[in-house]
Amino acid sequence: MGKVALKKDIYWVGAIDWNIRNFHGYTTPRGSTYNAYLIVDEKVALIDTVKAPFFEELVERIQEIIPPDKIDYLITNHLELDHSGSLPKIKELAKNATIIASERCKGGLARYFKKEWPLHTVKTGDTLDLGKRKLTFVEVPMVHWPDSMVTYSPSDKILFSNDAFGQHLATSKRFDDEVGWEIIYPEAATYYANIVMHLSGPILKTLDQAKELAVDMIAPSHGVIWRTNIEKIVKAYYSWVKFEAKEKALIIYDTMWGSTEKMAKAMGEGIAEEGVEVRMMNITQTGRTEIMREVLDAKAVLIGSPTINNGMFPTVADFLCYFKGLRPQKKIGVAFGSYGWAGGATKAIIEELKATGIEVVEPEVKYPYLPEREELEQCKALGKRIAAQIKKQ
Repeated sequence: MGKVALKKDIYWVGAIDWNIRNFHGYTTPRGSTYNAYLIVDEKVALIDTVKAPFFEELVERIQEIIPPDKIDYLITNHLELDHSGSLPKIKELAKNATIIASERCKGGLARYFKKEWPLHTVKTGDTLDLGKRKLTFVEVPMVHWPDSMVTYSPSDKILFSNDAFGQHLATSKRFDDEVGWEIIYPEAATYYANIVMHLSGPILKTLDQAKELAVDMIAPSHGVIWRTNIEKIVKAYYSWVKFEAKEKALIIYDTMWGSTEKMAKAMGEGIAEEGVEVRMMNITQTGRTEIMREVLDAKAVLIGSPTINNGMFPTVADFLCYFKGLRPQKKIGVAFGSYGWAGGATKAIIEELKATGIEVVEPEVKYPYLPEREELEQCKALGKRIAAQIKKQ
């Protein structure tokens, strides 16, 4: 690939993971990258490392620029092992380097790696003098771990943004204008929906802090580097953190003998006839990662399940566990489904939706065995009511 320079004396030295397909429950069909950045000044700083199996790739890229033992500072923006996994090995090469981290990160590093390293802790507003440039640190707790911070180079106007503005996207291109907004935007939205949606409050605070910074490049920990579409991605983030949505409903369901699916289709017809966008998503056929991306800008989520053992179908229970952890807000929720001799699934769905903070339309809609024509008309009518509610919001 050769040297990849962000600006003079600042280089990408990360690793490309072409083959990863699952990132702790998040499917990554397009792979990912683990981004690390090398700043060569009177003092040399490495911002983050890479996942441990990619250590050699990291070292090869550093060696194209300088010998690793010339590194003076190892800046750890985030403790998680896709960022810090190669830290012990790179520290062996850069024996005299001082590790820079937040106070919360310090304890985590000690617990993970059981090393007594020279480590300097920083807090918001602290700086690190490299010679021609000074780096500034900003703590961003819960974006997306308590230890998280970002690093900013004022003279270069580069924000090393940690997990904010990232995407799980493997590509030989390093910059957004090389790949294209139409490709990157869906991946950035998927990343936000599945990694940090539940942290919208802290992210909004961080976005407001970042307004004060002069930035013409955002270098995240995953995916491509933003240098052309900065205004567009920041605008998208503001929309996401505020849970702004369009007139769209999702019908998310699984079915055992087809009865719940008949109900789902009838509701979908009712919604569509009122001019509201609707998407049908069978959980067995569509992965939860893709579903959550669609949840991001939907105003209503209708969750359907047949009843098994007086509870939800396992696929629906699995999805709602994932859904609840990401805590989407400002949405309407509906529970529906078919059942045999007991109808506990819809009640369980309502409990999960309420625990998430969803405004639930009650009562739930449930019919025994195969829904009759009249009952399907009732489902269609409910779809029309949901569409009307969506339009009012």
